[in-house]
Amino acid sequence: MVIIPTTQTDGHSQPVAITGQEGQDPDEPPIPRPPSSVVEEVKPKNPSSVTEEIDIGTASISTDVETRDGGTSVNPAFSGSANTAHIHDWKCVAAFLEVDTKNGLSTDEAEKRLQIHGPNSLEGAGQVSIWEILLRQVSNSLTIVLLIAMALSYGTLDFIEGAVITAVILLNIILGFGQDFRAEKSMQSLLSLAAPSSRVTRDSKTVQIRAENLVIGDIVNLATGDVVPADLRLLETSNLEIDEANLTGESLPSPKDATVIMSRQKAEAPIGDRSNMAYSSTTVTLGRAIGIVVATGMKTEVGNVADLLRGPKVSTSSNPLIRIGQKLKSGTKSILGLVGTPMQIKLSKFAILLFALAILLAIIVFSANKWHLENEVVLYGICVAVAVIPESLIAVMTITSALAVKAMAASNVVIRRMSSLEAIGGVTSICSDKTGTLTQGKMFAHKVWVPKMGVLSIKDSTNILDPEDGKLEIDGKPLDKDDVGVRDKVTALLPVLDAVALCNFATVSQTNDKENETIGSFEKSTDGNLLQWTAHGDPTEIALQVLAMRLNRGKATLLQTGSLTHIMEHQFDSSLKRMSMVYKNNKDTTLSVFAKGATESILPLLDISPNNLSIINTMVETLASDGLRVLCIASKTIPQQEMRRCKDRSFIESNLTLLGLVGLYDPPRPESLAAVQTCHAAGIKVHMLTGDHLVTASSIARTVGILSSTHSSSAVMSAATFDALTDDQIDNLHELPSVIARCSPTTKVRMVDALKRRGAYCVMTGDGVNDAPALKRADVGIAMGVTGTDVAKEAGDMVLTDDHFQSIVKAVEEGRRLFDNIQKFLMHLLISNIAQVILLLISLAFKDPSGSSIFPLSPLEILWVNMITSSFLALGLGMEEAQANIMTRPPRSLKTGVFTRELIVDKMLYGSCAGILCLLSFIVVIYAPGQGNASLGSGCNKGWNESCEIVFRARATVFALLSFLLLITAWEVKSFYRSLFNLDPDRFPGRFSVCKALVYNRFLLWAVVAGAVITFPVVYIPVVNTTVFKHRGIRWEWGVVAVGVGVYMAFVEAWKGVKRKWGIGSAGDGRAEVTEGGGMV
Repeated sequence: MVIIPTTQTDGHSQPVAITGQEGQDPDEPPIPRPPSSVVEEVKPKNPSSVTEEIDIGTASISTDVETRDGGTSVNPAFSGSANTAHIHDWKCVAAFLEVDTKNGLSTDEAEKRLQIHGPNSLEGAGQVSIWEILLRQVSNSLTIVLLIAMALSYGTLDFIEGAVITAVILLNIILGFGQDFRAEKSMQSLLSLAAPSSRVTRDSKTVQIRAENLVIGDIVNLATGDVVPADLRLLETSNLEIDEANLTGESLPSPKDATVIMSRQKAEAPIGDRSNMAYSSTTVTLGRAIGIVVATGMKTEVGNVADLLRGPKVSTSSNPLIRIGQKLKSGTKSILGLVGTPMQIKLSKFAILLFALAILLAIIVFSANKWHLENEVVLYGICVAVAVIPESLIAVMTITSALAVKAMAASNVVIRRMSSLEAIGGVTSICSDKTGTLTQGKMFAHKVWVPKMGVLSIKDSTNILDPEDGKLEIDGKPLDKDDVGVRDKVTALLPVLDAVALCNFATVSQTNDKENETIGSFEKSTDGNLLQWTAHGDPTEIALQVLAMRLNRGKATLLQTGSLTHIMEHQFDSSLKRMSMVYKNNKDTTLSVFAKGATESILPLLDISPNNLSIINTMVETLASDGLRVLCIASKTIPQQEMRRCKDRSFIESNLTLLGLVGLYDPPRPESLAAVQTCHAAGIKVHMLTGDHLVTASSIARTVGILSSTHSSSAVMSAATFDALTDDQIDNLHELPSVIARCSPTTKVRMVDALKRRGAYCVMTGDGVNDAPALKRADVGIAMGVTGTDVAKEAGDMVLTDDHFQSIVKAVEEGRRLFDNIQKFLMHLLISNIAQVILLLISLAFKDPSGSSIFPLSPLEILWVNMITSSFLALGLGMEEAQANIMTRPPRSLKTGVFTRELIVDKMLYGSCAGILCLLSFIVVIYAPGQGNASLGSGCNKGWNESCEIVFRARATVFALLSFLLLITAWEVKSFYRSLFNLDPDRFPGRFSVCKALVYNRFLLWAVVAGAVITFPVVYIPVVNTTVFKHRGIRWEWGVVAVGVGVYMAFVEAWKGVKRKWGIGSAGDGRAEVTEGGGMV
């Protein structure tokens, strides 16, 4: 049976019993059906329309309440759009969908609708094939350059060089393939959220069906623990609460009421405010309900999230030529590697430039030899082409990035996509969720107001479950129990604490934990074991129980004396927004009633004067303005003779006496403030995008330092206001909001897009399904690993294993360190390439008797320098530690990329110097006194013969000099402007500071030592030197090498001195401004 209240002329409802739905559990309490004549949220005195202040969550908001007059809805007829179902009477919705809410759809009709609308499932994104991942590794310009170099090597039968380049390519592909093998599974995670089965009414019977077979118009039954299978307009509710955190980000379950009809002006209300709707993938935490399906599959709210996660849409232009052109453009950019992060695109463009330069230099070589393309000329052309390409760049970049992944993992940051490594270092904005990210995702009793006491505040608590943690203050003064005045105030406080402890189902206790230890959660017991505070129950009741235990007034303590006996309770009712419990006083003949609930629910039940009521309302507003969720605590005493009336809720919850007010909130994480301050010092703007209410969000934002005390009016905005703005209006704002409350997934995506239009490089953090689209759209998405959903983790580029905002700061620092180190090893590699190109081009003038140019370095010498000597040095530079000022300087501009003006100028100067010195050493050895007529021999490019003695020794000199110049360069580029002899005076002071600074990076030190040692066997081992490397051992030429190294060091140190004196380069060049694109971000 279902009990339906019918409205009488006196405004009260009389229950009338009618036959209920088949399948109704006879032991379950009946579900009240809304009255046929009046549908309202709060019964108004005026039957037209009222505006009621309703406390939802943690702040008071204004909600328009529409009623029906004579059975006609004030809103226009339901049009069938699921997005407007909340502003219509459920009967209008049912009528439009042509369904009898009592009997449900017929099986035949359900089958027809299933054919029309399709299954209630999300469209999968499909698995990314292994071949796609493999193609992704090959389709970048640097790899293409290496492939061409490999083909040319094999084409000239130089199998040694070809094999080496092949090994480099394979190494790059294997490392990249391993990192990207975990294909994006966001859609699969969304699929896992769907309910496997549902209880629906069909053919007048309640049956269990697969959720995917639900159709629009089905009548669905919900109970505690159920996952909502589709978007529903609720028809009937009984104490219904639904956890919508996955969609809204709110930490507390949302109360639902089918009788609510929101006004037409609320058509675009946030999901969290639609109290007459239940959305797919959310979970019923309390009560029961019946609802009608208004959207299924991809048309649901979670389906919209899935659609946003599917990435950029393919062009829908009706013109086939446009579609083909766009596909060709997209494919070409992908093949050339011109997609991805700014650094990837910059390096890809650089690789294309190198490829073009290699072709140009080869043409110059062939032209200088009058296009007589004999083997020697072709070998010289390949030699120049190989010299211009930093073959080890991809390998060094990949290995350095892999090491950075390991370092980040040690800092609780898991990298899902390698591209996010370099991207995080250039971030200019962080868009963060509030609940569980900046806050702890739990409730905490922060303030208590008692009329005769004042305000009790709990501060500096780092473990919200520990009643002994934190400081207690009354009206700003520390609570001192020895103070007589304070003792009187504490006495006034005790009744409030007793009430919140006794009107409570939560338990808080200490348990032994010998294995696990968490900072701030444990303390040592007398036997040496770890005691962990644990709690069970509703988050709000847990917070209240901890509050009472702070003064040893916990429920267990109060009941163990035997003075009170629990009689009964009236559980929390979401429609009434209050609960009460009754205890028998064993020391007298009275009963004690304790009640708690929302202020608008408890205050009308108080026996209080208008003047005192005004004082209470003022205090409620004061606490609410601090972003606190305010609960009213009350009690009364009745004689035990009235025990028979305890079941009468209206009697128990009437004529109450106010005890006090308690303000609760979801507290910030202890490290959030320091993390936000570090971001500000680093030139990073932090934005809070939350599903919570505006007042609460603003309060938390001020607490963690996102908002200053002098923030502008546009710095705080509701999602409704933000979404109402056009893109042009958003772009015309002086600054984008620092806080946006009541966010929907679309709001977060629009915010990310607005930041991008201003030239910002943004990070999005989040943990729920609602965060996934923005995580996907942001330049770097960071998901929470502990509280985060699978959808968020799969959509994110990084995952925090500890959910601490501080870990994001560590990730940014590691990203900046990686960025700096990439510049260092790029500088080192490119100096080598520039030196070789200058040397080889000018040396075209040296010709043998046959007219062929003699190369001063053989192809294998070049490959040895580029792959063996330089690679390990570059890898050592990739392991450099972060500079001391790395988080106090503005972000580098990712538009400029790694190729800053300073890097370009330095590499050209150092490379030119090295190339000229190598050329001079070649000339000195050939034309030195005692070398005869300086004949260049014959066929010296092919191999050794007696006439090639001088050329082979000159090559060995150039090879040795270039090797040692690169060894010195590896130390010089540790800092672009500090002297080698004063690299880090703060970290390494004293007489031997240079030695300490060089030894500090052990890998680089041993790479330099090994590079120096291995040069000698390469020069002197017989056969290998003449046959493989095409040079011979040298003697007096080592003096030329020593002079060249000395001159090079003097030049580099002189240029650094100029930069320091005139403030050139690292002091200010290549850094991004915090404001870009004409507006503050």
